Amino acid sequence: MINGNLKATYGADERVLNNRNKQAFVIISIALLAIFPLFADDYAVLMACKMGILLIAVVGVNVLTGYTGLVSLGHGAFVAIGAYATVILSNAFSGLPAGILPFIVVPLAVIISALIGIVVGLPSLRVKGLYLAVATLAASFIVKFLIEQDLFKDWTGGVVGINTPVPNLLGWELDTKREMYVLITTLAVVTLLAAQNLFRTRVGRAFIAIRDRDYSAEILGISLLRYKLMSFAISAAYCGLSGALFAYFYARILPEQFSLDLSLELVAALIVGGMGRTMGPVFGVFLVLLVPELIKIGMGAATGGSLELARYTAPVQEIVFGLLLVFFLLKEPLGINQITDRILRSANRWPFARG
Repeated sequence: MINGNLKATYGADERVLNNRNKQAFVIISIALLAIFPLFADDYAVLMACKMGILLIAVVGVNVLTGYTGLVSLGHGAFVAIGAYATVILSNAFSGLPAGILPFIVVPLAVIISALIGIVVGLPSLRVKGLYLAVATLAASFIVKFLIEQDLFKDWTGGVVGINTPVPNLLGWELDTKREMYVLITTLAVVTLLAAQNLFRTRVGRAFIAIRDRDYSAEILGISLLRYKLMSFAISAAYCGLSGALFAYFYARILPEQFSLDLSLELVAALIVGGMGRTMGPVFGVFLVLLVPELIKIGMGAATGGSLELARYTAPVQEIVFGLLLVFFLLKEPLGINQITDRILRSANRWPFARG
């Protein structure tokens, strides 16, 4: 049966919004994001900004792990590189007009993250799986170690951190969370659509071929050297952009904000949401950030605000989140995205029986 989605050219097939349902979904989502700050309180806007920053980084991890099949436990380091590069370059170019500074600093920070990503990705040419994960983890420790050293204290602030500048876009100072929400949400939507488009191009399909069977991909003429390093570069660039927004969002950045916990949080969000799926990072970020907040609110209501019992909130959050991660690994390895796909397929077939 012809479903009306047949394409006559490769260009039409590679378009992101290739049918009316997707177009309607994107338009409605953008409209909801646009009106969200009009009725949301400050705390909700704060959480939305955190989600947007984390989402961009998780999309980067999805490029590398979900679509190329290269496991990394050190992507928190690329977020740190993007954040510190943004602050250091802003201080270095402080003589330039403030209104154009972010348009210079942020792209440079993204490029620096991508270049370091290529260097970190070199071991992927010889090792993969657990060994590659350990290699990226070591790179993460090295980056954090260098940031904390007194040798670079004048640039990074060492263990005490460094103050971050207020972004100024052509005279518009984003000095409130609601103004930052506009910037973060815009970039999150653009990067998510860009990633979706990437996976429909020759480069994205080469990534998928390497993930499925790298030896077969090489036989077919796909250069493992080129595309593995390209995947690392693109993934690190996404995390670098996330780091730049992180620096602008917080008044001060500290090395401890980019510890192993951040890298594990990125991987956990991807696993829970669904690896190798465009919407997987979105679902994962929602769950990773909202579940701890809901537990905190629930614990607060259950304990009546008792400070003695409140100290158990953090352990409970970690236990519940760990159980959720184990559940998805065992019962639904493709994450929440697979569950929603199954529900949508059932809805499309209703009222007919499955078959």
